Amino acid sequence: MTENSEKTTHFGFETISEDAKAGRVQGVFSSVASKYDIMNDVMSGGVHRIWKDAMMDWLAPRAGQRLLDVAGGTGDISFRFLKRAGHGHATVLDLTEPMLIEGRKRAEAEKMSDSLDWVVGDAMALPFEDATFDVYTISFGIRNVTRPQDALAEAYRVLKPGGRLMVLEFSQLPNPMMQKAYDLYSFNVIPRMGQIIAGDKDSYQYLVESIRNFPDQETFLGMIREAGFDNAKYRNLTMGVAALHSGWKL
Repeated sequence: MTENSEKTTHFGFETISEDAKAGRVQGVFSSVASKYDIMNDVMSGGVHRIWKDAMMDWLAPRAGQRLLDVAGGTGDISFRFLKRAGHGHATVLDLTEPMLIEGRKRAEAEKMSDSLDWVVGDAMALPFEDATFDVYTISFGIRNVTRPQDALAEAYRVLKPGGRLMVLEFSQLPNPMMQKAYDLYSFNVIPRMGQIIAGDKDSYQYLVESIRNFPDQETFLGMIREAGFDNAKYRNLTMGVAALHSGWKL
């Protein structure tokens, strides 16, 4: 391979080398970590909480299960999982340590400290043995991974036979007029909110652009199947603003 054939990927609407993406993503989330939870509420009008609850409803956590929550950031999904399971264990993995630090500050983290681990790591090279976890979740994170197919392969590797994958991610609205209206809101309002609340317009501009670059529901479903998962399905949330994808390691 010559120097000129260096592999590239997307960072929002910008084309960059694959080697550069992880550092750029770390920069975004390091910048917004302290305001990340507040911005989620403001940007979605609190609807992200309903989506995460819908994820737990479909997942139906059971006592004794071990969860790996990748790109788990401030722990939202892990906290919900442990509350639903009654007792179990959750490992929150994130590329960006400041996000994990914010998660450990939350009141839920104090109450659940015996059932939680916080690990800095890469979704494409998980620091865990094969067949370690019962459940793998990733919420609003896989679109930030340099090679999502590699992350799905790693998810399959670390799940036990009978294990469950669940992905919550922004997606595409099937109605073009509704998609256009959503785009107008996303590109004109969210970066401004980021500037006002988090003091960072550019990071939220990237986050909006990254949503538009992510595969649609059917394409991503095919990627999950390609990684080896069976009984793969998806459900649209809020008319397709977000989608839940599920698969099983059988």
